Parts: sequence; structure tokens; C-alpha cells
Amino acid sequence: MAGFAVEDALVKATAHALPVGEVLMIFGAGGAVLFAAIARLNGERLYTPDVVSKPMRIRVLFEIIGRLFYVLAITLTPLSSATVILQATPLVVVAGASMVFGERVGWRRWAAIFIGLIGVVIIIGPGTNSFSALSALAVIGMLGFAGRDLASRAAPITLSTSLLGLYGFLAVVVAGLFYSLWDGQGFLWPNLTISLYLALAILAGVSAYSCLMKAMRTGAVSAVTPFRYSRLLFGIALGVFVFGEQLSNATFIGAGLVVLSGLFTLWRGPARPAA
Repeated sequence: MAGFAVEDALVKATAHALPVGEVLMIFGAGGAVLFAAIARLNGERLYTPDVVSKPMRIRVLFEIIGRLFYVLAITLTPLSSATVILQATPLVVVAGASMVFGERVGWRRWAAIFIGLIGVVIIIGPGTNSFSALSALAVIGMLGFAGRDLASRAAPITLSTSLLGLYGFLAVVVAGLFYSLWDGQGFLWPNLTISLYLALAILAGVSAYSCLMKAMRTGAVSAVTPFRYSRLLFGIALGVFVFGEQLSNATFIGAGLVVLSGLFTLWRGPARPAA
């Protein structure tokens, strides 16, 4: 989660100097090259029939949605608020694990999920003076990441974390290409500072991605996901101290509801599969 927060901050800084589509394509290509190199060093084939299995096709689709809309969110809105909204991902994943994988989620957890989503609504603030329709970008990105995580759980076990990372980052390239075609901005050569930011973002992203995929594939979804709330602390700190953002009372209240909901699901323990 710390790695993802650092990645977010670097991508946000880079996207202020380069077109968003270009940032996504360079970032995705760099991550794909690293994961491909890791896979080859481990003696893995870069392509197998399982790569185009149904769960992987669904995973790539959600990866494109999540990456594109979340990068737009952190570019056009405060990093701290986008990070807070993203923290609803574990709640959606737990709910999805119940519906898709049959993990038992009792009424108390369902209540916690509902309260957490209320927290997201408070942060967005519809009907208030602080409301921005751009917050919807972070919500769509959050739903995309939740779908990706659930699809990762269903991905064939023959696909290693390196291969999941390879095709996940190739999906980022596709997302950048789609947005570049829609946006119509030309390619800009990054200067030395921006190139360094991109390189560091790729390294942080690959490290964080590897840890997340390993956790999602080996641990119970409802037990692993609450730990993702630590990203909120790192994201808010970077937003405040690096980008000079200020947090509203609504953000504090909403974040508190989201985090407390996640901690409650952790306290209740991992859900058991339905018989």
C-alpha cells in the first residue's frame, strides 16, 4: 500500500507535465518489461492458453477501467480525496467475494459495508458546495480495481504473479492508447526530471503490484483486504505534505466511517466458504 501511494504521487506529478494517455502508456510499458524479465528469469513462458481464459479477459477489462479512471482522478482532483474514495475497494471486494465466491459475510459485515459506502457518499458530498462531478472518476476507478482483484482471485493458478503483472501492465498500455486516441494530444518528450519520476513510479508500482497479487491469491479475500486501508495514511500524508492539499471535515468524517468499517470486518475474522 505504501508503494501504491508513492506511485500515485509520482504519476500525479508526471501527469501535470505530460498527457495522461502518454503517462499511462509509458508507465504500463515499463512495468510490463520488468514483469516479463522477471518471468523469463524464473523460466516461465510469457504466453500460455490460460492467459486468454475468461477470468483473465475479465481481469484485463477491469484493469483498464480501474487504471484509466483512477489516474484521471488523481490528476484532476486532490490526491488525498481520491485515495480516501479508493479505500471503499475492500468493502466492494468483500461484498463481491460473497456473491461470486460464496464466502460467508454475516449481517454485521453487510452493515459495515453499507456504513463504509455512506462514508464515500459523505466524502463526495452530493448537493453541497464542495461537490465535484470529477469525484465520479475515483468511484469508477475504485469499482474497476475491485473487479480486477476479484478476477485475480479466479485467475488460473498456473499463472504466476509475474504473468499477472505482465498482462496487468499491458492493460495499462491499452488504457493509455484508448485515452490518447480520444484526447487527441500529441506525444511530448519528457525531460530528465519527469523521466526520473516515471522510472520511480514504475519501480514502486511493480513492487506494490507484486505484493498485492500475492496476497489476493493466497489469503482469504475478506481477511486480506482490510489491510489495504493503510494506503489511506500514506496517500493523505503525500497529498498534504507534498501537494499542499487541505482536508475538509466531510473528508475526515467519511474517511473515519470507511476505515472503521474495514477494521470491523478485520475484527470479525475471515469469512468461511459456503457449504
